[in-house]
Amino acid sequence: MLQIAVDIFSPDRELPAEWGRLASAAREACAGSYAPYSGFSVGAAVELASGTVLRGANQENGSYPCGLCAERVALFSAMAVEGREPVRRMAVAARRGTQWVQRPVTPCGACRQVMLEVAQMQRGTFALLMLGELESLVVRDVRALLPLAFTLDA
Repeated sequence: MLQIAVDIFSPDRELPAEWGRLASAAREACAGSYAPYSGFSVGAAVELASGTVLRGANQENGSYPCGLCAERVALFSAMAVEGREPVRRMAVAARRGTQWVQRPVTPCGACRQVMLEVAQMQRGTFALLMLGELESLVVRDVRALLPLAFTLDA
């Protein structure tokens, strides 16, 4: 049996303060979303070891496979702009139109694979916050999101 450790935060249990700035950055990143087909805007924010925060937003395309998820946009931007500086943590927020999602969205398989490879490149891991109005989830080790993963040493 596979199990994933997840910290659950509800309106009664506030997020730890260190997540505040990154959560706000992920929500702000939604403004950069291009989602004319689904109307579903996703924003991601990546905090690097230096404290630098980089954002990404989903970018849809009429040819659906050509679009990119916010998580990959943010991670690829971090690698392109900051080189190999380690990722400390990441936050993801989503809204449909102007309404924030009630329950957090979780990364797709492609995003999980990219997160895994970023963790492998930096020889460590990072935490992921998935925001929702009714609850938010924190996974302390993104590698847990892709059990039985395909890796270079497979």
